[in-house]
Amino acid sequence: MPVLSNSKHERFAQAVAEGQSASQAYVTAGYAANEGNAGRLNRNERVRARIEEILQAGAEKAGVTVARIVEELAKVGFANMQDYMRASPAGDPYLDFSGLTRDQAAALGEVTVEDFKDGRGEDARDVRRVKFKLHDKLSALEKLGKHLGMFKDPDVNANITVNLAPSDADL
Repeated sequence: MPVLSNSKHERFAQAVAEGQSASQAYVTAGYAANEGNAGRLNRNERVRARIEEILQAGAEKAGVTVARIVEELAKVGFANMQDYMRASPAGDPYLDFSGLTRDQAAALGEVTVEDFKDGRGEDARDVRRVKFKLHDKLSALEKLGKHLGMFKDPDVNANITVNLAPSDADL
């Protein structure tokens, strides 16, 4: 779709695509503030199509695709603590980031390193504490499942009949 012929409509579409609310975009486009008119313009079929086109072009320019987003969600959703931890011969766990792949690093949400002294005087020893958190696996898996159509919302439209007239048994 080419640029909208109405310059105010075009500016409105661009402002909405930039993240402004319909009301803000309406004023940015040069109109006087009016919630109703802003809402109507935002629902206009040609304006909506132009907004989607602008958003799609921005996503393509940034290299954002559905496939890439699904791939990133999968990295988080299928990350495993064993990818980051090893066990000593005694069975004690320790972190080992030495062989971390780019895909494994994508699942890391936070890494904290603390260096401190434990104890006092000659008995004091240097300690390094490393903590890490993975991104929210359940959220990533839920988003993947929804994308794949695995989760259907139940139909909550139910017909309920209520009889307010007393029956013979109630009398």
